[in-house]
Amino acid sequence: MSAQQMLKVFVTRRIPQEGMKILQKAGMCNLSVWDSDEPVPRAELLKGVAGAHGLLCLLSDKVDAEVLDAAGPNLKVISTLSVGFDHLAIDEIKKRGIRVGYTPDVLTDATAELTVALLLATARRLPEGVEEVKNGGWSTWKPLWLCGYGLSGSTVGVIGLGRIGLAIARRLKPFGVKRLLYTGRQPKPQAQEVDGEYVPLDTLVRESDFVVVSCSLTPDTQGLCDKTFFSKMKKTSIFINTSRGAVVNQEDLFEALSSGQIAAAGLDVTTPEPLPTNHPLLTLNNCVVLPHIGSATYSTRGVMSELTANNLLAGLTGSEMPSELKL
Repeated sequence: MSAQQMLKVFVTRRIPQEGMKILQKAGMCNLSVWDSDEPVPRAELLKGVAGAHGLLCLLSDKVDAEVLDAAGPNLKVISTLSVGFDHLAIDEIKKRGIRVGYTPDVLTDATAELTVALLLATARRLPEGVEEVKNGGWSTWKPLWLCGYGLSGSTVGVIGLGRIGLAIARRLKPFGVKRLLYTGRQPKPQAQEVDGEYVPLDTLVRESDFVVVSCSLTPDTQGLCDKTFFSKMKKTSIFINTSRGAVVNQEDLFEALSSGQIAAAGLDVTTPEPLPTNHPLLTLNNCVVLPHIGSATYSTRGVMSELTANNLLAGLTGSEMPSELKL
């Protein structure tokens, strides 16, 4: 392809090499990369996207009408290195006939594993235990010191039994979970394989020993986990969120944790991200906060990068995308 025919692609961050190699080998892209591990500043994003035929972005890049205007009429495709797409102005994108690629499925296993790890770390107070070893708090054996809650014989409630929710449920069942409840818009046939019981949200919240949030962020789920929600939970229950931070009202969660309304919480997602270091939740021993690392395995990030690159190339050539968001 001649230099004149090369299609301009703006990549908003340094991404795993697997994806970059695919774009470079394609021989059709004039690549412009914000070569940093830190997010591209807004002004640089607006400048970099000007005249682009393709945009490869991340969850932290807000792609709104201003960005689309800056890109101009050449823009054919936006490929995001994420399963979430609440950073994209979908209505504006649809209006302009721009295609969108994303990366569902490939991060399901990694996110489900991380959710189980976070649940166990929170319920069994692992971060507190590590800290006690380091600060000299570990003295003699005490019968009730650092006691937590186990999964055996418990009731687990999963809010949103989609791909990730089901993968979490599959992993939790072998721990001896007695009942697995789930809620969502409708019953899921695949729930049978984990003996899932479809119940109203109210029932799930009241009866579960562990409440795991794995739903997508929609107007219906925004702020779903609030004061009323936490007030219905058992005082011994554990709350886990690896979906989106905005599903939770964090002020209400802080109140529930500090007052003993619920036992503990584990979060891999917050609002905002990163969470300020002086945030009240970070003062609590019974709140474990991770820096949104659900999909952070080397293999998963590599596969995500490959899929994002292949989605982008398909969008540029007008062919079928491996994973296209239906607008």
